[in-house]
Amino acid sequence: MAVSLCHCLDCQKRTGSAYGIAAFFSRDRVKVSGPYGDFTRASDSGHDVTFHFCPRCGSTVYWEPSRKPGLIAVAVGAFADPAFPAPGKRVYTHHQHHWVGETGEENPPG
Repeated sequence: MAVSLCHCLDCQKRTGSAYGIAAFFSRDRVKVSGPYGDFTRASDSGHDVTFHFCPRCGSTVYWEPSRKPGLIAVAVGAFADPAFPAPGKRVYTHHQHHWVGETGEENPPG
């Protein structure tokens, strides 16, 4: 449905990077299989978000925002596909690192 780049401080902490990138899908079109661990926290809007992570490596694989119960977000990195569509939306840009460009990529040196 959408690909979004988030600059919020929680995504920065969760990913260990300057932002997180999620692909959003209709919940009824996604089948989840295999073991996973859960972590729930409140978002900036006060709604809970439940993150599901791999119990073997600890990577966040997908999450479910309670504010949007019909959607599921999948970490774009989980696809390991350099041709994956670019984000069409950026949020929490007031937390964006100064060296990040308009699309979220690092500014080229120089």
